[in-house]
Amino acid sequence: MKKVKYGFLSLVALGLIMVSCSKDEETENNPDAAIVKEVPQRIIDIVTALELNPNYVRYGTFHFPDGSTEERIFIEEDIVMTEKELLALEGVDTDSRQYRTSSLVSQGRNISIIGYTGGSQALTSDERTALQWAVNNYNRLSGVSISFTLTFGTNYQSKDMVVYNNTVNNPGGAGGSAGFPSGGLPYKFVQIYGLNGYDTNVKEHVITHEIGHSVGFRHTDWFSRQSCGQNVNEGTAGVGAIHINGTPTGYDSTSIMLACFSSNEDGEFNSNDITALQAMY
Repeated sequence: MKKVKYGFLSLVALGLIMVSCSKDEETENNPDAAIVKEVPQRIIDIVTALELNPNYVRYGTFHFPDGSTEERIFIEEDIVMTEKELLALEGVDTDSRQYRTSSLVSQGRNISIIGYTGGSQALTSDERTALQWAVNNYNRLSGVSISFTLTFGTNYQSKDMVVYNNTVNNPGGAGGSAGFPSGGLPYKFVQIYGLNGYDTNVKEHVITHEIGHSVGFRHTDWFSRQSCGQNVNEGTAGVGAIHINGTPTGYDSTSIMLACFSSNEDGEFNSNDITALQAMY
């Protein structure tokens, strides 16, 4: 069985294809990865205070759907934020929060989400279907105050969230990336890449997972990355992430928010994912 991370390609003998939210061998396949800029201590301190892993923080080139780029901060392999967005989280109290980030989307918000259909970063027909299924995953839940309105096209500037295929800039990876909410809004840019070899259910899984980050979820197995065949704590030593009441504190093998996914995912929330969303929203 092969094991791969959601975008970083890393092969491990296990039994299913497992994929996580980023990309290995990135310096070989991605020239942008060779750009090195020192991360200021203030940024490291904020990442640490948010209970994210300060050992995986770097500056990199972020690609927008229209092909333009800008510098952003990459954290824990699949989390992306501008420096301004990260600085806005400085000093946020995490003590009362649970298995999620310290920032959420405003309660009761209807999120406008668009599947990008233009140029080299357009979603394929199969990926558009997967996006529709992913949106359905959220909209069908009872007791959750946020909802989504989905359209397809290229006018993404006015939308709360845009989902697009960034395979052209991630030639060696498979998975996706997103960021965390800020100012009551979800993280806007959800990328997927390298998923042509996977069925629609797996694509649905990846999109649902990345939307989960955008509305405030951390990885369910942040404490071990066990789904990737690892034993690595994404949070600060001895601190961990923030637990959501009513959900397991140990490994939850079927959560859609596991750090790595398999080639036979059904793309659906498990009961604990639903409990978590109902508690958050």
